[in-house]
Amino acid sequence: MKKYIFPLIIFGLLAVSSCDSFLDMEPDDRLTEEMVFSDATRCRSWQAAVYSTVPNMFYGYVRDLGVTHLTDDCQINPMQGASNAAWRRIVSLNNGSIASNFSLAANSNIWNKAYKSIRSAYIFIEKAKALPDQNLTEEEVTRMKMECRFLIAYYYELLLELYGPVPLVKGLFASNADTKDLMLPRTPADELAQWIDDELTELAAWFPEEVENKATMMGRPTKGMCLAVRARLWMWMASPLMNGNTDYASIKNPDGSNIFPQTEDPSKWNKALAAVKDLIDLAESGRYSLYKEYKDEAGTIIDPFKSLQQVFVNYSSNPEIVWFADDRTSATAEGYKWYNRLCTPRGSAGGSGGYYGATVNLADAFFMDNGLSPIDGYYPNGEPIINPASGYVDTGYSTSDYVRSDTSYDMADAARTPGLIAPKGTYNMNVHREPRFYTTLWYNHEWIPNAERYTAYYSNGVDGGPTHDAPYCGVQVRKMLNPATNPQNAVYGLQPAVLMRLAEFYLDYAEAMNEVDYNTNRAAILDYINRIRERAGIPLYSDDASLIAAGKAVKAPDSQDEMRTVIRKEWRVEFAAEGSVRYNNIRRWKIAEDLFETPIYGMNFGGTNDASFFKRTLIQTRVFQKKHYFWFIPLTYINNNPNLVQNLGW
Repeated sequence: MKKYIFPLIIFGLLAVSSCDSFLDMEPDDRLTEEMVFSDATRCRSWQAAVYSTVPNMFYGYVRDLGVTHLTDDCQINPMQGASNAAWRRIVSLNNGSIASNFSLAANSNIWNKAYKSIRSAYIFIEKAKALPDQNLTEEEVTRMKMECRFLIAYYYELLLELYGPVPLVKGLFASNADTKDLMLPRTPADELAQWIDDELTELAAWFPEEVENKATMMGRPTKGMCLAVRARLWMWMASPLMNGNTDYASIKNPDGSNIFPQTEDPSKWNKALAAVKDLIDLAESGRYSLYKEYKDEAGTIIDPFKSLQQVFVNYSSNPEIVWFADDRTSATAEGYKWYNRLCTPRGSAGGSGGYYGATVNLADAFFMDNGLSPIDGYYPNGEPIINPASGYVDTGYSTSDYVRSDTSYDMADAARTPGLIAPKGTYNMNVHREPRFYTTLWYNHEWIPNAERYTAYYSNGVDGGPTHDAPYCGVQVRKMLNPATNPQNAVYGLQPAVLMRLAEFYLDYAEAMNEVDYNTNRAAILDYINRIRERAGIPLYSDDASLIAAGKAVKAPDSQDEMRTVIRKEWRVEFAAEGSVRYNNIRRWKIAEDLFETPIYGMNFGGTNDASFFKRTLIQTRVFQKKHYFWFIPLTYINNNPNLVQNLGW
C-alpha cells in the first residue's frame, strides 16, 4: 500500500488545501511520500518551498501584506483600490471599512501561508533522509532540517506580530488523530514566546556565523539571523501592546485563560535588552557593521548619500545585512523589477508604475542638515508648527545651490555636479534637509538622472495625476531604488531584498537600554543613536555646550521621556518605508490610535502648476481603532474550530 502525506491539521485550525501538488489525488496524478523523499531533486525542492512564506521585501511588505501603506509613511492612491484588486484591501483598511469576512487576497493571508509552510517543514523534518547515491548527504539533510526549524520559529514570530498569540503546533499529528484533538486553542503569548526563544537560542548555537557559499546559500539561516529574530521577538513582547495590555482582557480561550498578558512585567525589557545584546556582541566581534562608503581614499569622510543608497544595492560585500533574500533567482524574481517601477516617476517607469506614494507627514519628519526637526506638529487647519531653530522654510524657492562637501553624490542636475544636492530654484521645503530625505523620497522638480529631466507631479504633469498611476500626496518613495535602474529601457540593476540590517538592532539596543535604566545607560544610548546619525551625515547628540552653540552638535535629551522621543524619531526616518518596521513600531508602542488623529497630508494632487501644487492638503483622515492593532483571523478558521477565539473587535 502506498503512503500519502497527511494534512497536519484539518478543517479549521490551519488552512487545509493540497500541499503544493503532493496531496489527496490518485497516485498517477500526485507524488507519494515515498516518491518525494526518495528523490534528491524533489526533496530539495520541497525544502526550498518552505521558504516561500518569508515576505518578499519588494512585493511582500508593499503590496501582499500592504503594511507600509498602513502607516503614516505611505499613501496608496485611492483610485488604485477601484482599479486593482491587490490594493483594494489596503484602501479599505485606511478607510476603516474592512470587515472580518473580507475576502483576503491569497498572498495577504499569512495565517494560511505560514501554517502551510510550518506543516511542510515538519513533514520534511520527519521524512527527509540521506540519499548518498544521489549526492544528498546526511550532513546536507541535517542542515536542511535545521533550516526548517528556523523557519518554523520565524513564522511563529511573524504570526505573533500580525495576529497576536496563535496556536502552537510542535510537530505532526498521527494520521488517525481524533478531529477534536486537532482543534487547538490559541497558545498564550508568554508560552508561545518562550517556545520561539528556546528554539532560536538552540539554533543560534548550531548555525555558523556565515554561510559557506554566498552565491548558492543566500538567505539561509546563520547565527546572526537566529539572534535577530529572537531580538525582534523580545522587543515585541516587552512593548506596551503585548506587555500588560488590558484592552485585551476579554480575549480568552474557552477554558477562561488569558491569551494576552494582563500584568505589565518590566523584566521583559531586561530580556529584550539581553537578546539584542547577544546580536550586538556578535556584530562587534567583527561580524556586522554599518555599511559606509567614503568620499576620500583615506576613509575618513563618510559619504552619507552613497552609504544610504548602496546599503540596499550592494549585496556582495555588505557588512550591515543580517538577513536578505535572493529575489534574483526565486519564483518572485520580478519583485525587484516591479518595486523599481513603482519607485521610478511615472513618466519614466516604463508602463504601470510610479505610484508608490509617500506622505508629506513623512517628508516633514526628516531632520534638517543641522540635525534639528523642522516641524513640531500641525495646527488644526493643517498648517505646520515650524521649529524656528531648525532654519526650515515652508514656502518659496531657494536662491542658491544646496551643496555638501562630504559627498560625491552627483544626481541633482544634468551636469552631474558632485556634491550638488538641490539646485537653486528648488522649493524651500526640500532644501537643506538631511541625506536620508533625499535617498528616501522623490519630490516635485527633482532631477531624474536616468531620464535626464525633472519630476513633474502636478496634475497633467508627466509624473502626476489625474491617473491612478501617480503618488497621491505628490511625494514618491525612492528608498531602495537601484540607481542603475531605467525601467523605460527595461534596465534593472540586481539587488538583494534586505529583510534585517544592523541599524535596526542599534536602535533596539538604545530603546531597550532606555526602558531598563535611562540614568545608568544614558551614555551608551547616545552612542548607538549617534552611530546611526553619523552615517546619516547629521550632527550628533551631545552635552557639549560649545559644540551645540557652533551648530556641530544637537542638545542631548535630559530625561527618559525625552530620550524615548528622540529614539522614536530616529526609528521613523532611518526605517521610513522599509518593510514592516514602522508598522510594527507604531503598534507595539501602542500609539497608532493617537498617531492617526493627525490626518495624512500631501501636496495638492489636483494642482496644475507650482503655485497650486505646493500647498499642504488634507488627503485622508485615517481610521485606526483598537481592533486594528492585530489582524482578524479569517472567519473560515474561526467557524471551523470552536476553540479558536477571534481578536478584539472583529
